[in-house]
Amino acid sequence: MHYCIKLVTFFIMLLSSFSLYASTGVGSYPLFNLPELSSTKQVKLDKLRGKVVYVDFWASWCGPCRQSMPKFNAIYKKLAKKGLEIVAINLDENDADAKKFLENFPVSYTVLRDKMGETPKQFGVKVMPTGYLLDRFGMVRFVHEGFRNGDDVELEKQIKKLLAE
Repeated sequence: MHYCIKLVTFFIMLLSSFSLYASTGVGSYPLFNLPELSSTKQVKLDKLRGKVVYVDFWASWCGPCRQSMPKFNAIYKKLAKKGLEIVAINLDENDADAKKFLENFPVSYTVLRDKMGETPKQFGVKVMPTGYLLDRFGMVRFVHEGFRNGDDVELEKQIKKLLAE
């Protein structure tokens, strides 16, 4: 009987911690199925399970994105073979604006588009850029809002930690 009470208490604590994580941005994440910016190919987030994934929300009008995307691209080039995937979700209404931005700040990772802006609402994005680092099981383990010099160092550290798990 005493064992059952402990077990029930454990599950209640576990469930409440999941809702706490979800409300703070850490924990589970919404699934999405979005087209690539340069084609009609659809990318499903759940198909990337087994990899460490950084989901980056950006737009051509985002000043800090001009700093962050080249830094993220350098991290991607270093760690892609170890299991890192970066998925950048563009929020511009006009694809041409995003494509022009990428001419000036090219990236090697996947770029998706969400003209309607539904995905950032589901994730709870408040500032640009915002990124969500998912572990190999698809759980959000780190949330990064905005971008300042040196933020890429902390992000790379978090990524390497998850790649080692």
